[in-house]
Amino acid sequence: MTVYIWEGKSGQGAVQKGTIDAANETAARLILRKQNIQTVSIKAQPRDILESLAFLQPTVKTKDLILFTRQLSTMIDAGLPLIQGLEILASQEPNKTFKKILSQIKTDVEAGATFADALKKHPKVFDNLYANLVAAGEMGGVLDTILQRLAAYIEKNEKLKGKVKGALVYPVTILIIAAVVVLVMLVFVIPVFQEMFSSLGGQLPALTQAVVDTSAFLRKNFLLLIGIIVGIVVAFNRIKATDKGGYFFDKLFLKLPVFGLLLRKVAVANFSRTLGTMITSGVPILDGLDIVAKTAGNRIVEEAILATKASISEGKTIAEPLAKSGVFPSMVCQMVSVGESTGALDSMLVKIADFYDDEVDAAVDAITSLIEPFMMIFLGGTVGTMLAAMYLPIFKMAGAIG
Repeated sequence: MTVYIWEGKSGQGAVQKGTIDAANETAARLILRKQNIQTVSIKAQPRDILESLAFLQPTVKTKDLILFTRQLSTMIDAGLPLIQGLEILASQEPNKTFKKILSQIKTDVEAGATFADALKKHPKVFDNLYANLVAAGEMGGVLDTILQRLAAYIEKNEKLKGKVKGALVYPVTILIIAAVVVLVMLVFVIPVFQEMFSSLGGQLPALTQAVVDTSAFLRKNFLLLIGIIVGIVVAFNRIKATDKGGYFFDKLFLKLPVFGLLLRKVAVANFSRTLGTMITSGVPILDGLDIVAKTAGNRIVEEAILATKASISEGKTIAEPLAKSGVFPSMVCQMVSVGESTGALDSMLVKIADFYDDEVDAAVDAITSLIEPFMMIFLGGTVGTMLAAMYLPIFKMAGAIG
C-alpha cells in the first residue's frame, strides 16, 4: 500500500484535503470517486527512510487499542458510518504505526471487505478474540455494543496482568540490586583490600580468603561466566519453545509453592472472562473455547480447555472435563455446572472472573508481604557478609596489636 496526498472538491463544491492508502494512483482516485470527491490533485507521499526500519517504529500499546475501541464504539452508536469513523480516528491518531494500520483497515473496508476481515490482516494488534467478536457484532448488528464489551474486557485483562507483574517487580528488583552490589564489590572493592592485606602479610581469615578467591575467579573468568549465563537463557527459551519442554515448564510453574497458586487464579480469571465475553457477544461456544485455548498462555490450561471443547462436541457438559483437568478448582466447576443448567453460563462466567480478580488481588498482597522480609534478610545478609569479610583482617590485626 502507498499513501497518497490528495486535494479535491466535494459534491457541494467544498475544497477538501487528506491522505489515503491505496495500491496505486488509479485505485486511490476510484476510492475518492466513490466518496463523491472530484480529485484536483493527487501524489504519492514521500517515504521516510526510517519507515523501512521496523524496530525504530513505535509499537501499538494496549491503551491505544482501548482508546480506539471506545471511540469507534461511541461514533457508531451516534450513527456515524464505520468508514467515516475509521477515517476520523486514523487522521487524529498520534502513533504512526497505529495510524498506518487504521488507514489500511479503512481502505480494505472501502474495497468491500468486512471490518473483521480487515482486522485479521493485523494479528499483532487485533488478535483472534478481537476479530471474532467484531465479526459477531457485525453479523448481529450490535457492533457498538461489542466494541464497548471489548474495551472493558481489554482493560480488565490488562489490569490483571499488571497485578501479576506488580507481584514480581519487588523480588526481581531486590535480586538485581543485590547482584549488582555484590558484583561491584567483588570486581572493584575486594582487589583493593587484597593488595592491602598482601602488603601486611599474615594469613587471612577463612571468610576473607573465600571472598578474595571468589573475586579473583570472577575477574579471571568474567567473559566465560557471561557466556554461560547467556547460553543458559538461550537454551531455556529454546527448550520452552518445544512442545515437550513447554509442557514441562508450564506444569512446573503451576506447581510452584506460592506463585503456582497465583498463576492458577490468573488462568481461571482469564478463562472465565474471555469465554463469558464471547458467549455474551454471540460467538458459538465451540469457537469461543478454541480462541480461549489459544490465548491461555499455559499449555496445561490450553489442554484442559481443548478437552472441554471435545467433550461438548460429543454432547457432554463443560463442567465435567474442567473438573477432570485438575487445573480448575471444584468451586469453579460447580458454578459452571449451575450456569449450564440454568441457561445463564455467560453471566456465571463473568461472576467467576470478578471473584477471581479479587482473589488475585489478595494473592498478590500475600506474596508481597511474604517475600518482603525474606528479600530484606537476603540483601542485608549478602552485603553484611561481604563487609564482614573485608573488615575481619583489620579486626584481627587490631587484636594482635592490642
